[in-house]
Amino acid sequence: MSVSNRNGGSEVIYVGDKGSNRPLRNAPSPDEDRKEVKILFFDLTYYNTTTQFLLCCAGVFVLYLLYGYMQELIFTLDGFKPYGWFLTLVQFAYYTVFGYVERSMEKKKVPRCIPMKTYVLLAFLTLGTMGLSNSSLGYLNYPTQVIFKCCKLVPVLIGSILIQGKKHGPLDFLAAIAMCLGLTLFTLADSQVSPNFNPFGVLLISLALLCDAAIGNVQEKAMREHKAPNNEVVIYSYGIGFVYLSVIMLLTGNLFTGISFCMKYPVETFGYAFLFSLSGYLGIQIVLTLVRTCGAPLAATVTTARKTVTIALSFVFFSKPFTINYLWSGLIVVLGIYLNVYSKRSKLTFSDINRTAERVYRKLVPHRGGSSSTKKLLLEV
Repeated sequence: MSVSNRNGGSEVIYVGDKGSNRPLRNAPSPDEDRKEVKILFFDLTYYNTTTQFLLCCAGVFVLYLLYGYMQELIFTLDGFKPYGWFLTLVQFAYYTVFGYVERSMEKKKVPRCIPMKTYVLLAFLTLGTMGLSNSSLGYLNYPTQVIFKCCKLVPVLIGSILIQGKKHGPLDFLAAIAMCLGLTLFTLADSQVSPNFNPFGVLLISLALLCDAAIGNVQEKAMREHKAPNNEVVIYSYGIGFVYLSVIMLLTGNLFTGISFCMKYPVETFGYAFLFSLSGYLGIQIVLTLVRTCGAPLAATVTTARKTVTIALSFVFFSKPFTINYLWSGLIVVLGIYLNVYSKRSKLTFSDINRTAERVYRKLVPHRGGSSSTKKLLLEV
């Protein structure tokens, strides 16, 4: 076997007869078994798994809180609400440029790993989730949009079963039920107090969540099978998505109207969109790393926890109506998030529940078991 020496190399220990010099096996060094974990130019490979996870969580919280603030700030501009799809186009353009710059600065040039047909699908789903999400802000209160995103775990759970064939325990399904209940109550509360509530916005954000669920699972499967770097996924997903949306907006005539409106307020649109896109791009890099190292459900849990903080800050920085029902329904969603996180550490299965239920049943009605046993013995006699 192999052990590390003081200089960080490896030594072979010979196992066999006393006079034999033949090694039994030359095992690889532990460092050779490590999977490379990089975020942009930062190498996290040699940190332990817990440290990697905590660093990724910190990055997600900081960057996406800025992302959410800038997104809501852009939509406070008078007359901008109809231009959610144009904001998505600008965002895709920035993401593609950021990804190209990052990839061109790498010393080691790596050819494309994931098949183009997979990127065609990913680009379509990315366009759906981000375009529909941005457009929904023209019809919904920002906290309502975010609380919908908090329940992304529900479609991700379903997607992981259908796309990857994963199996989940009872706590995962209980978490999904809690999130659905909390989401329903939050939406009802918003419809009662928010003057901007529109059911069409609920449809848009619901469709965005379906696309988002498919993205997480398709990304996880493709990155695991082909070992593609983050910047490759970003360049092709958002680059192809930019082409899709450009053609659609050109055919509908919304491209030039969006440009003319934004040219009147270049700082509030293109300038804010740059900060909005930069924070989102860096956040995507970290989320993709979480997907690769921890899986799509846990990555969705981290981003969902971040969204609960975003909701609170939205009420602090931007004035909007508030009702106590927001709090209760939000807490039910948080309960669902906690159950999902706890399910990752718990080994509880449906079989465990069945065995526990059978033991409780036997203790509560022991006489039935005894009566049937007696009857069986009488019949045998």
